[in-house]
Amino acid sequence: MTIEVALLIIIGVILFELIIFIHEFGHFITAKWAGVKVNEFALGMGPKIIKIQGKETLYSLRLFPIGGFCAMEGEDEDSDDERSFNNAKVWKRMIIVTAGVIMNVLLGFVLMFIYLLPSSYFASTTIAVFSDDAVSAQVLEVDDEIQSINGFGVKTSMDLSYALATASGDTMTMVVVRDGETLTLSVPFETTESEDGSTTLQLDFKVYALENNIGNLLSQTFWGVVSTVKIVWVSLIGLIQGQFTLNDVAGPIGMTSAISQVTAAGLESSFGDAVLNLVYVMMMITVNLGVMNLLPLPALDGGRLVFLIIEAVRRKPIKREYEGYIHAAGLVLLLLFMVVVSFSDILRIFTGTGLGG
Repeated sequence: MTIEVALLIIIGVILFELIIFIHEFGHFITAKWAGVKVNEFALGMGPKIIKIQGKETLYSLRLFPIGGFCAMEGEDEDSDDERSFNNAKVWKRMIIVTAGVIMNVLLGFVLMFIYLLPSSYFASTTIAVFSDDAVSAQVLEVDDEIQSINGFGVKTSMDLSYALATASGDTMTMVVVRDGETLTLSVPFETTESEDGSTTLQLDFKVYALENNIGNLLSQTFWGVVSTVKIVWVSLIGLIQGQFTLNDVAGPIGMTSAISQVTAAGLESSFGDAVLNLVYVMMMITVNLGVMNLLPLPALDGGRLVFLIIEAVRRKPIKREYEGYIHAAGLVLLLLFMVVVSFSDILRIFTGTGLGG
């Protein structure tokens, strides 16, 4: 193992723990603001290796850097303490529950800014030039600003790449702005067929470059994170609808493999490029973690938020016993899903195909 690889592993672990820390810190700081007692704030899981007892909160660093938690009084059990989570006003509990997700997305903005900062130029969504014999040039024109593809809004080059990569068929419905006029066009593209029988659309034009100045940097940072959130939601819907399979879902093992691949690719050019690639992947992970945690599923922050919304509407909470059963069942299903996804990751790494075929 080279020094560069060792450093990348250390940076990766630090960034991953930063993602967990920022999520749990969101719960922690809002709990303190709301007057809720926090029994322990932990980074990592497993046995404690460092612990510091504060005035009322135990701060601990645990052995395995795979998670963390913010244990609040009365969060998962009944408590008569007047400062317990279950005794706080329902709107304050909503803020506490959603704060982790908000912090993850905010971290996504910071990481995206860091990733984009060294760039000399950014890709726009306005057509600059067509390749020789471009099929799309039959309909599109230079200076067309692409607004959407097959109903998928396009604000960044990331949107453009995703919309084209997930499109089916060889004709796209594209909305463009041409000379100040918004047009809806049916645009043909050439496609190539891969070994597994799937078709890939061939992009036959290039877009204008945007100079990296403070205005464009902030704009690209903002819309880059918005695009990432949107792509996560669209991908989740596609998974539910059967558009994607387990082969398109990655668990911890798959993410580790992906991180290894992008950092190795970066090392081929420079150590700095490898670090930037790692920062980009971590940006994707923190945004994914935020979006996934907001899903209205038991054991996730979104599931807890649903119970709080029901409580606000009914003006009384669902029995803690019933809520506990539902969250426990949700946690079991979530862990089973992670086992299946991890098994699919292993199959994909060693055989090239996962459980999705």
